[in-house]
Amino acid sequence: MRPDRPYDLVLFGATGFTGGLTAEYLARHAPAGLRWALAGRNPAKLSAVRDRLAAIDPALATLPLLTADVTDAGSLRAVVAGTRVLATTVGPYVHHGEPLVAACAAAGTDYLDITGEPEFVDLMYVRHHAEAVRTGARLVHACGFDSVPHDLGVWYTVRQLAADGPVSVDGFVRAGGRFSAGTYHSALTAFSRTAQTKRAAHARRAVEPRPDGRRVRAVAGKLGRSAAAGMWAVPLPTIDPQVVRRSAAARPEYGPDFRYRHFAAVKRLPTVLLAGVGMAGLVGLVKLPPTRRWLLGRVASGQGPSAEQRARSWFRLRFVGEGGGRTVRTEVAGGDPGYDETAKMLAESALCLAYDELPATSGQLTPVAAMGDALLDRLVRAGITFRVLP
Repeated sequence: MRPDRPYDLVLFGATGFTGGLTAEYLARHAPAGLRWALAGRNPAKLSAVRDRLAAIDPALATLPLLTADVTDAGSLRAVVAGTRVLATTVGPYVHHGEPLVAACAAAGTDYLDITGEPEFVDLMYVRHHAEAVRTGARLVHACGFDSVPHDLGVWYTVRQLAADGPVSVDGFVRAGGRFSAGTYHSALTAFSRTAQTKRAAHARRAVEPRPDGRRVRAVAGKLGRSAAAGMWAVPLPTIDPQVVRRSAAARPEYGPDFRYRHFAAVKRLPTVLLAGVGMAGLVGLVKLPPTRRWLLGRVASGQGPSAEQRARSWFRLRFVGEGGGRTVRTEVAGGDPGYDETAKMLAESALCLAYDELPATSGQLTPVAAMGDALLDRLVRAGITFRVLP
């Protein structure tokens, strides 16, 4: 637990839009006695965030502010050495994330982020997993909408089934709302780096052990009308299936032979076709530096929708699981996925690592492998719905 460290939690990136929402969530919901601080490179902007937090809770007028920059390794070492848990919202992570991961792995400090970038996650495993195992650090990526509700949703579904034989789960995603500026920039960066993403995945496969005596798979489904979803099912190539597969590899509760497929659920076929054409065109454009710079400039980091717009946003994930002769249908649902719920998920993940009784683990972990039911219970108490459908 490292009680000698002055902070339980440091939030890095609170001057950004999602980081600011995470700080506000902590201001409203952190337990009394939490020793926490804000960290970033601009003291004036950090002070402005603290002023907003003090309007929520006047006691936060003296919340500590720590100056650090991802380009200054010494400043990062000083921050991570003083905290038990560090959460960061600074992306794109493939450009800005590794110095913090490296510092946390070396210091034995638990690390969380909200990345949805497979290349970054795979590179961090290859470069820093072994060091984190040595120091006891838990490195938990994808602690926002990518990929907490998907990872925990599959875990919740599997727990309703007998896992003494083959288990299969299909996930169907529906959501309404805007992507955050950080997600937009991260997605465009990932689209422009497909070759680097493949190389990082290959490097990870070369060194990552496979589960002994068990088979776990995340397989691409086929486009088609789904009776289970009542809509068109479109294979969704996000990081979420990879996270689910790694959770299944880490936890025997998924059974001896586990398979997951991941889809977007879409009502109308023309919407599917238009989205496919648009995505293909976007992937081509971002590979060209001039158009990539233009597209990145359309949405500035730190921008986001109003509270009223976010209040109208939502997400709903449906899962169909089969195993032990049973079929079970479950749902995970919540509010604005790109901002409010992502901030909630990151904050509750950080509090979970700081406070809860968890399995003795270390190294790079998924949300389920690191926190499992403890995080699920926290999210239910925070208003995210997990339920078995009739």
